[in-house]
Amino acid sequence: MEYLKWSYQDNIATITLQRQPANALSSGLLKELAAALDEIEPNREIRVVIIHGEGRFFSAGADIKEFTTVTSSDDFSKLGKYGQELFDRMEKFPKPIIAAIHGAALGGGLELAMACHIRLVSETAKLGLPELQLGLIPGFAGTQRLPKYVGVAKAAEMLFTSLPITGVEAVQYGLANQAYPENEVLEKAYEMAGKITKKSPVSIKAAIELLNYAKTKEFYEGQNKEAVLFGEVFGSSDAKEGIQAFMEKREPHFKGE
Repeated sequence: MEYLKWSYQDNIATITLQRQPANALSSGLLKELAAALDEIEPNREIRVVIIHGEGRFFSAGADIKEFTTVTSSDDFSKLGKYGQELFDRMEKFPKPIIAAIHGAALGGGLELAMACHIRLVSETAKLGLPELQLGLIPGFAGTQRLPKYVGVAKAAEMLFTSLPITGVEAVQYGLANQAYPENEVLEKAYEMAGKITKKSPVSIKAAIELLNYAKTKEFYEGQNKEAVLFGEVFGSSDAKEGIQAFMEKREPHFKGE
């Protein structure tokens, strides 16, 4: 694989994102993640999965440069739908998935983390959905998962301002389970995973299935609508300006078109 690697030991699989410099979630990385899950799911020796990022970040967002190669709103909606389906699969995955987050989990990176069953973060990590800064919206069900964890008002604040919260704040708001010094996050993830491996895989799988009943019909309706609007917003002049401004490292000037 080009964008990630994975291995397992002591019943724990470790998936390492390694698409430097920021582990941006390109379509290629998403496909490799799906392929890794295909291999992990039937392996009865693996009972828990840990996802973390190599280098400075867990994942600092989607691949904005890749966005410039998308030619139509429909194709952009399809990209969103693919990410949604992959992350929905992760939430329903029969083996617990722990995100070990350091540095930053932004945009698609936070959407990936929110699809994991458990999130452990460094105290200084930055977590947020800054897509509106680019004249875009989240496309991998971020608009549906974030309010579930932090509440509608805080989710609105994070979306509208594009400002991230720290790992410590993420725990306070319910977005993350625990916060640790950055050099301890991965170690703590393995400690938690070790405890989970001692549980019955049959009961763990049943518990995951039952937890997913908390996702309402409205969640899926909202997710589908997000994919549609993800494409529509991408086709706007504001989105073109936001992406261009990002590439040119300047402030965007939106006109509401």
